Amino acid sequence: MEKQERICHVVVIPYPAQGHINPMIQFSKRLASKGLQVTLVIFSSQTLSTPASLGSVKVVTISDSSDTGSSSIGDLLKQFQATVAPKLPQLVVELGISSGHPVSCLVYDSFMPWVLEIARQLGLIGASFFTQSCAVNSVYYQIHEGQLKIPLEKFPVSVPGLPPLDVDELPSFVHDMESEYSSILTLVVNQFLNFRGPDWVFVNSFNSLEEEVPLKKLHKEK
Repeated sequence: MEKQERICHVVVIPYPAQGHINPMIQFSKRLASKGLQVTLVIFSSQTLSTPASLGSVKVVTISDSSDTGSSSIGDLLKQFQATVAPKLPQLVVELGISSGHPVSCLVYDSFMPWVLEIARQLGLIGASFFTQSCAVNSVYYQIHEGQLKIPLEKFPVSVPGLPPLDVDELPSFVHDMESEYSSILTLVVNQFLNFRGPDWVFVNSFNSLEEEVPLKKLHKEK
């Protein structure tokens, strides 16, 4: 009997926030165009009753309990992880069985660094996908490393690889420290909790536009 050809099956997991889903959809389509089997996971309070697809990319849903009624952004973020994390391993196994091709890799939004632990538990390759530009990532990295103190006290702000930045040139979560923004700032800074751990790191950017931003240096330190 002829051996069945092994097809690489990749599960892509975008964070359910504005500006995060579309870049990972486009990345999924690029992977599928290279002959990989790609499944995109969408989080919703309602699950799809029938299989869906975006061209050659299969789409599945996981209930994220977004209808809990919580009004605090911080509580919603904690609830999201607590709800989704236990469901992912089961979904990965089920996708491998239903497709006939075991999942090989989890490509996850960098906003969800905890997915890497799930990938390791399942013996899978883990790949972190940064949907924001290198310049924005560099600002958040400096905060994570303690090189940029919050709240900011003086301007312009110096970030390696970037020109001096005035207040209106920084991400809103950095210079506008309203109560609701503090939880989101924690979320974006925590992208770097284990960013040296994944097997691959992808950035939604153009190197020719941001070649001075020290992303390559950060990756080499892995």
